[in-house]
Amino acid sequence: MSTLQKALGPFHLWGIAVGLVISGDYFGWNLGWAHANFWEFLTAVSIVAIFYSCFSLCFTELAAAIPHAGGPSAYARVALGPWGGWFAGFFTLVEFVLAPPAIASALGGYFHFLFPEISGPIASNVFFLLLIGINLMGIKQTARFELFVTLTAVFGLLLYFAAVFPRFEATNIGSPSAFHWGNLFPALPYAIWFFLAVEGVAMAAEEVKRPEKDIPLGYLSGIGTLVLLAFGVLFSTAGVISVGEVARLDYPLSFTLGKLYGPESWIVRAFTGIGLFGLIASLLGIILGYSRQIYALSKEGYLPETFSRLTQKTKSPVYSILAGGIVGLTALQFGDTGQLITLSAFGACGMYCVSMISFFVFKFENRNRTGTYQAPLYPVLPIVAAALGFVCFTTLVVYNIFSFLILAGGLFLSVLIHKIRGGFRKGKLSRSSLSPETEEGSLSRGDTDF
Repeated sequence: MSTLQKALGPFHLWGIAVGLVISGDYFGWNLGWAHANFWEFLTAVSIVAIFYSCFSLCFTELAAAIPHAGGPSAYARVALGPWGGWFAGFFTLVEFVLAPPAIASALGGYFHFLFPEISGPIASNVFFLLLIGINLMGIKQTARFELFVTLTAVFGLLLYFAAVFPRFEATNIGSPSAFHWGNLFPALPYAIWFFLAVEGVAMAAEEVKRPEKDIPLGYLSGIGTLVLLAFGVLFSTAGVISVGEVARLDYPLSFTLGKLYGPESWIVRAFTGIGLFGLIASLLGIILGYSRQIYALSKEGYLPETFSRLTQKTKSPVYSILAGGIVGLTALQFGDTGQLITLSAFGACGMYCVSMISFFVFKFENRNRTGTYQAPLYPVLPIVAAALGFVCFTTLVVYNIFSFLILAGGLFLSVLIHKIRGGFRKGKLSRSSLSPETEEGSLSRGDTDF
């Protein structure tokens, strides 16, 4: 059986980590300003940044110890048994299936900003269908391509900073005295959007030359870059424009530049064109991610076997791609960007909570384990990550009851369907049964197929 080539180093992993998430710097986060002022939202982003930094260290340990296509569902199944794997898989699918329509919506908004004669919804649907079609053709997002589009998107943000900082005025930000703790909690999902799906980089563990060294270095440098970009976007935008003006837009950065230099200026059009690269990179990568997650869950017996079938010519999981695409396209028609971001954040936070429980169980059951990367400052750092993860999830529930009921209803329905199908195929899995050399084909080993 062929195996994936171990060709990735820390720089490639940095590109993957930043590339998956960088669309969150171009849109989505600004919706938080509809619920909180600058200082309240800054606090929410700071809390989320601390959480992701701590969580990434723990998640990296699981990825290095259990390199498997199922990612979080595999880690939970090893530690908690089949039901743990199912809950983690469900939350991961909610995150990865509902993030693409939100990104596609912003793609349409940016494209409409460039070409006003084309409506945003039409552009959103066309982009989504086009990228689904590329996946159906078997096109793979290589680490080199991901690195290229990531560097292009980062360059776009640096161009934005250079353009707005000369107009920056601290007085525009407002006084921190108008701070109310209660306002930052409804804004939390949009703070999470700055980092959502960065955990996808850990799923490429099997293709890394030195997982125990390169994954922590690449993953954490990616988190560090995303933290710097997030705070840079926050401060630079708030310093040149009223936060209320961009709080409801799908193209906040282009709008900001347009206010400063005119909507038809070369810098606005250049930046918006570059921004499309970042959005396309994230959208294509997350579509690949959900298709491989559905495929992996099907291989493990969680989903119908149909979803693990591959086409003869392209070896792509066509039914997995189409299933997630149908759900995403439906959500794009009937849900707005804010709702999609909130539900995607729900899925992410649910997965983070299950993953942290899995982390503690795995650590306890493998107390004498050596030879792979281990998270530092145990148990303090994991406790901080777990506590903040549960705080984020609880906050989402309290301030988004309707979205939580949708999530709970979907989870109940999935369990009911699974019971009707006859339950799980296997019991709690050992690490050896998840070994890529003995269990996995080349497709399922690369969850995001980088």
